Amino acid sequence: MLFHPFEIAFCGYSGSGKTTLIAALIRHFSARLSIGYYKHGCHRFDIDREGKDSWTVKEAGALTVMISDPDKKALVTQQTGPFFHLEQQAFSGLDMLFVEGLKELPLPKLILVDRERKILDLVGRSSITNVAALIVSDDQASYSGFGIPVLHRDHIIDIAAFIESFLLEYSARSSALNGLVLAGGRSVRMGSDKALLAYHSQNQLLHTAALLQQQCHEVFVSCREEQAETYRHFGIPLITDSYLGIGPLGGLLSAQRANPDAAWVVAACDLPCLDTDILHQLCEERNPMRFATAYRNPDSGMLEPLLACYEPKSRHHLIERHLEGKNSLSLFLEESHITMLMPHNSNALQNINDSFGQQGVGRSQPH
Repeated sequence: MLFHPFEIAFCGYSGSGKTTLIAALIRHFSARLSIGYYKHGCHRFDIDREGKDSWTVKEAGALTVMISDPDKKALVTQQTGPFFHLEQQAFSGLDMLFVEGLKELPLPKLILVDRERKILDLVGRSSITNVAALIVSDDQASYSGFGIPVLHRDHIIDIAAFIESFLLEYSARSSALNGLVLAGGRSVRMGSDKALLAYHSQNQLLHTAALLQQQCHEVFVSCREEQAETYRHFGIPLITDSYLGIGPLGGLLSAQRANPDAAWVVAACDLPCLDTDILHQLCEERNPMRFATAYRNPDSGMLEPLLACYEPKSRHHLIERHLEGKNSLSLFLEESHITMLMPHNSNALQNINDSFGQQGVGRSQPH
């Protein structure tokens, strides 16, 4: 990843139709996905003409200029060096990024083959790497010797399906789906450790971990340092909080710090009605291109932050919000680009914080 977790470059010689193809694909995707566009020009360009205010202040020595009107903003910088962080921030809220150019960088690439097939010389010499597919305007079968998928440039639906499938498969290979049992709460209202209560054959910590293990690559328990000695005896790997005093966000950020490339399915330990079906729905319908996938509770109308899947791309956004003093996962979900699900069984979202919760689910015994 250079600029975005779901990025693909369109490379070809001038006049090969890159911009025309990109525009057609954006029109195809725009009904359900948000797409960014990064244009890399080989020649110098100016966003404003000589004599305009922005040109005047740049000439006076301003290194960075922002132009703004009620509908749009443009940022112009003359600073040298890599500014990937700035570029990543600009595209972070989008589902996918199309890059035009940059054939020399290790981005996955679609190669638009020119009429004379000159660009294939670069592909054959491995001067262009990470080639995902060739986009051609003639007989696709004549390119079979390259051992690379070949798509016809007029078949926009086929190209779009290939891009989406390729990026999702790439994400699945590079990002494990891990589970995180949130057990770091202080159980003040409950009066005893909710993770150690048993509404099933096992206590809530073990029961929740077992459900997550059916869906996830690895499962961990999130807890405070002072809880570690008690929970360690259950044999589940622990991630102790390294972000303190900020509630469940601290547990999630600590897990993301331990493995920033993983997607994290979090489940609070106080959900006694949690079942296989609702976790399967969450994992099957998650959208890796968004910051998170979460349920909207039909009873409260609120998004549920403690039974949700947080994608790797959410980490930087969450850290920035934390630095601004915004530590609510509920507000993060409401204010961010996420996928919202409706549960098949809303009872699975019922939590227990007091004696009413104990009575409502049946058995309740300290383990």
